Amino acid sequence: MKEVYENEMRLEFLSKSNNEAFARITVAAFASQLDPTIEELADIKTAVSEAVTNCIIHGYEDREGTIQIQARIFQRTITIEISDTGKGIPNVDKAMEPLYTSKPNLERSGMGFTIMESFMDEVKVESIVGLGTKVTMKKKIKACNQLEEASLGKRILHT
Repeated sequence: MKEVYENEMRLEFLSKSNNEAFARITVAAFASQLDPTIEELADIKTAVSEAVTNCIIHGYEDREGTIQIQARIFQRTITIEISDTGKGIPNVDKAMEPLYTSKPNLERSGMGFTIMESFMDEVKVESIVGLGTKVTMKKKIKACNQLEEASLGKRILHT
């Protein structure tokens, strides 16, 4: 049975570095229908930027390929899938370790997956060597009244 979402979008573009900003802004525009805070939107943009950059730098290395993004909204949660059909990751667990980089010559920090995990509620990486990689990220967007309650609670604590 097919899952039903409140809204869904798909995007496909070439693995050129100047398309990273396009992807980030497009997903942010789609997420804006949930009325996120500036911080929530910045978190989403940063995570998308990291995932797309990984596809460009690691997935396709010195060749061009296609990057696909699918974003879905259901019950105030945005799910973002970013995938490539590049070379894949031989050891996902190792690749997700903080500071691990397969490209030390490019002065990469090895923090891409760590950054994604810190800004999103859930990050899942699936990869098959020779076929590509898919990163699925989820973030729950708080409702305005939840934010007001949290803000009120902070004011009460500080008075």
